Order: sequence, then structure tokens, then C-alpha cells
Amino acid sequence: MNENRLMQQVTAIFSIFMVCFYLGVGYYFVFLSNLSYLDKPVRVIMGSTFIFYGLYRAYRTYVKIVEVFFTKDEDDG
Repeated sequence: MNENRLMQQVTAIFSIFMVCFYLGVGYYFVFLSNLSYLDKPVRVIMGSTFIFYGLYRAYRTYVKIVEVFFTKDEDDG
């Protein structure tokens, strides 16, 4: 396995953590009321943006994980 493929695998795993972060922040903005100094419409807009970006990033991460972990490398033959 070459170093480039290993780096792609590490990046794909890191992307899973970032997806969890974006979805968690979106959930926090939309459903928890600890941010009372922000108006509810602002919190919902920000939270839904984080959630939609997290879902987009989850899809891209899934595609990358399938590509990096479950396809044969061209060099392996």
C-alpha cells in the first residue's frame, strides 16, 4: 500500500468525525435552547445549514470510504 492511499484512508476516517461534528452542532442550534440570546429563526437557519452540510459531507465521505477501502488499487493488479 503506498503512502498516498494510506493518507486518503486517514482523511476519510477524519471526515467521519467532521460529519458528527456538523450534525451535532446543527442539532444543538435547532433543538437545544441554551442559546437564548439568539433569536429562534436565526438558530434554526444556522442549525439547518449545519445539518444539511453535515448530510452532504456524510454522502461525500461514504463515497470516499467506498472508493478508498473497498476498491482494488491499480498497482496491486
